[in-house]
Amino acid sequence: MFLYVVSHVVNWLIELYILAICVSALLSWFPNAYHSRFGQWLNGIVAPYINIFERFIPPIFGLDFSPMIAIFVLVILENLLNRLFIML
Repeated sequence: MFLYVVSHVVNWLIELYILAICVSALLSWFPNAYHSRFGQWLNGIVAPYINIFERFIPPIFGLDFSPMIAIFVLVILENLLNRLFIML
């Protein structure tokens, strides 16, 4: 029962972080959105993780694909953790 609850909390947190990455990517489309309180707060949460991928993945034709790769890695991590909790 305890592992069931832990697995659902971990899944929920990963999904919430994926949503934060998506919102952060959408904020980049609006001028000065990162200068608002919400934009600064969200950028402070998401940027350290995204910066890991920005070091290795340069923008292609001006498009930054690092948020997509970051989400892909989180989905893989979520699936691996689900399989680990199932085996336990």
